[in-house]
Amino acid sequence: MITVRLPEILDIRAASPLAAELLHARGNPLTIDASDVAKVGTQCIQVLLSAHATWTADGLPLNVAHPSETLLDALETLGIPFTKISEQESAK
Repeated sequence: MITVRLPEILDIRAASPLAAELLHARGNPLTIDASDVAKVGTQCIQVLLSAHATWTADGLPLNVAHPSETLLDALETLGIPFTKISEQESAK
């Protein structure tokens, strides 16, 4: 199991490095620690959606642990269920 810790700011500048880090983890069960996220843009949400779809297609678990209120609020605003980025349901 690999754990990736998301940075505090997930803006457009963070999207490419995030995608590269997740690509490096491909082929392994993955936990994404989202507890520090204080700002999130749609580009990084798109990266998380793509990662979840990729891990699902590969038959591997991808769970987002400790999602910050900021991340949960952004998903809700966009109408995206948490289960589209994580196998595990949010405790919100």
